[in-house]
Amino acid sequence: MNKKALIAMSGGVDSSVSAALMVKKGFDCMGCTMRLYENDMIGEDLFSTCCSKKDTDDARAVCDRIGIPYQIYHCEAEFTDNVIEPFVQSYERGETPNPCIRCNRYLKFDILYNKARELGYENIVTGHYARIEERDGHFYLLKAKDLNKDQSYVLYDLTEEQLKHTYFPLGELTKDEVREIAEEMSFVTSHKKESQDICFVPDGDYAAMIKRYRNKEYEKGNFVDTAGNILGTHEGIINYTIGQRRGLGIPADRRLYVVKLDVEKNEVILGDDKDLFSKELKIRDFHWITGDKPKTSVRVYAKIRYRHKEQPATLIPISDTEAKIVFDEPQRAFTAGQSAVLYDGDYVLGGGIITL
Repeated sequence: MNKKALIAMSGGVDSSVSAALMVKKGFDCMGCTMRLYENDMIGEDLFSTCCSKKDTDDARAVCDRIGIPYQIYHCEAEFTDNVIEPFVQSYERGETPNPCIRCNRYLKFDILYNKARELGYENIVTGHYARIEERDGHFYLLKAKDLNKDQSYVLYDLTEEQLKHTYFPLGELTKDEVREIAEEMSFVTSHKKESQDICFVPDGDYAAMIKRYRNKEYEKGNFVDTAGNILGTHEGIINYTIGQRRGLGIPADRRLYVVKLDVEKNEVILGDDKDLFSKELKIRDFHWITGDKPKTSVRVYAKIRYRHKEQPATLIPISDTEAKIVFDEPQRAFTAGQSAVLYDGDYVLGGGIITL
């Protein structure tokens, strides 16, 4: 077994402990931070972000403490091309994307993976809360032990070959246990606050970030009800997502929700909560971790967003890249751009991008 590992380090407590655990296991490790953007790329200089100097200083301090080398790799262009630009385009299409999935796919488990191989490091390590299991010569992705921290949803796009060369040291630990280890090691990151937002939108205002990035304002249009009656004026398609209720500014005798975004007509369709429920959705970029996609219907549990509890459903393949998912019971607010991830118990089977 190759005992060399490249550790992806964000400057947070999770990646710090991951590095320490790999060193403890006897691996020859090197820590690295992928610098993904400059603040002026997203028009933001008011917030502490994952690409801040403090984060890289903290990552370097942890590496110094456990006695491993540390490097910074500049990946700004790749991040813009593979994450930020598709994120903006997705909102412009009336979708609500999950950029963390693309970042994992194209940056951490593609560019960083290839970088590791170039340097002679056979394995990469991240601080994700998930597990990998080897059985009968195959590698499987599983949920983390700590289900409150489980990140298997954002890792469904990995291949078996990538899993073969990846370690998730935190998969069997709880967050409290991770912090305890960091305290025992006297890491500067032991009490560091977790980031709750997308790294390049640290204030959570996606629409404002998109406007800064594009340097443009988006055309206003009509709010309409499900019958096509005009209810008011919206501030631009990018400001809205399916299921949204707050911030609509529409006087009504009942609660209204965004139930559809019509980009061609530049309309935001509002309806009742019941209008958000459906049993069927379609996915594109259909991915199956083992590579052998099912040819016929398969019973699965499907999760339609990160904080959604997976529900029983039937997966029906349409083509090599598309599939339909039919839930046993209606689910609320299918959202184009999000991922539907498929499970069998703790095992991640695969998934795809919701297209409706």
